[in-house]
Amino acid sequence: MKKIFYEKVGRRYVPVREYDSNFLDALPKGNHLIMSYPGGKSTQYNIDPNYAAMIAAGRVAQDTMTKVVQEASEIRREENSEIPLTPEQKAAWENLVKVFGERARYLHWSSAHDVVEAGLKAMQKEADKLMTHPSVKSAYEHFLLVCELTKDENTG
Repeated sequence: MKKIFYEKVGRRYVPVREYDSNFLDALPKGNHLIMSYPGGKSTQYNIDPNYAAMIAAGRVAQDTMTKVVQEASEIRREENSEIPLTPEQKAAWENLVKVFGERARYLHWSSAHDVVEAGLKAMQKEADKLMTHPSVKSAYEHFLLVCELTKDENTG
């Protein structure tokens, strides 16, 4: 929504401000942190993602991610599973078994857990690459030290 605000100067109204809700919420390319709280909000632009926390969160979410991926990737023959194979489809399936042997009756694909684990390993690999830089490693060690020093005795 676009709205123009006017101010009375003498006997005339002069535009002084323009409000554009689409422009107000626009963000430049990059990573940004937006905090909303009662009475306001703050935005920090172009922050660096916290890779260590992301990997840790991925590890914590591994079981949930596995379940969701598993449900989303369940094998389905077709929309209506009550429809039986046609005689032609059944013959094609039996021919496949005849040509490839009994093992052709078994389908194999990666488990959801294996897919999630591969994603987590990729995240860890990227973090390991970052840790090869001495300044990144030093900053991370300082971060861990500060975290340990500021831990509340009840949460430790």
